[in-house]
Formats: sequence, C-alpha cells, structure tokens
Amino acid sequence: MLAAPVAGALVFSAAPVSAAPAAPVAAAAVKSAEDPFSVFDVKLTATKKAKAGGKVRYSITAVNTGPHEATGGTWFVGGLFPKGVDLKKISYRTSVEGTQCELIKRDLFCVLPATVKKGESVAMVFDARLTKSAKGTQKAILGVVSYNVQTGMENLSKEELDRLGVPGFGFVKQASTKVVR
Repeated sequence: MLAAPVAGALVFSAAPVSAAPAAPVAAAAVKSAEDPFSVFDVKLTATKKAKAGGKVRYSITAVNTGPHEATGGTWFVGGLFPKGVDLKKISYRTSVEGTQCELIKRDLFCVLPATVKKGESVAMVFDARLTKSAKGTQKAILGVVSYNVQTGMENLSKEELDRLGVPGFGFVKQASTKVVR
C-alpha cells in the first residue's frame, strides 16, 4: 500500500508506485494536519492475462481503517489506467448509488457519495478493453484518494480540492495484466 500525500489532478501519474507495501500508517489518531483523516486498506485484483483487444477487469475493495469516517465527497476511487487500455471503453459498477466518474487524461476517478465509517468497506469494479495494439505487460495503479476536507467542503470536485491545496492522501496498489497473442 502506498500512503502518501498527493497534489495535482494527476496524482497517480506523478511518480511510479511500487507494489511493495509501505510502512503501515498508524490509525490511532490524527497527530498533525498532515496525517490523513481516513486511512484506507486497499485490495486490488486484475485479469492476469488477456489478448490484445480483450477485456480486463479491475476489482477494488477498500476498508476504512480510521481514525475517522470518510464522508461522501471527501474520497475518490480510481487511478491511472494502462496505456494499452481503450479509455473510451471503461465501464464501472458499485453498490453506491449516485456514483459519478470523470476521466482526466489516463486517470479515471469516481466520487462515491457515501460515508464509510471506520471498519466499513466499499467495492468498485472497472471493466476495460485493451486496444488491439496493446502488448507487453499493462500496469494499472488504482486505489483510493482521501482528502482532509473540513465541514462544508464536501461538494468540491477533486480538481478544486487539489487547487485549494487541501491535504490529500493516496492509498494505491499496482496490478499487471500480461498481453498474450
């Protein structure tokens, strides 16, 4: 898991992410303004092998490990999709009604209008199609971005939160799909 402050709209494009777990983040209490209000334990699975032009499924399950609940509008699910994915052919599903997604270059982020209390989880599935020219190993970096949003700021977009410099934290995993012929 990567748990790091993020800035800018392309949070997952800014730096490569290792699949190795980072040091665990203490979830006892927020100690400073730089500590996340909500820490997410993310599990990511993806199709292991697919043909060029074939389908790939990414499944994300995120558990809020605290220290506080994540209020709807303060956290987003998604991330950076591989270069070999046809971005116009990504569909998603979740049990959270009212979910809305936005594509910015190769980053797709969804706001789930639900409050996730400490210990609760949320799941989201992205179905994508590889381009016919896809080759090699396609790597996705997906997970949750959580912002330390103050009361009254819940309806701001991810881009506006970034512009205002609201502290944000990425909890992401990397998944690889090998393209076979």
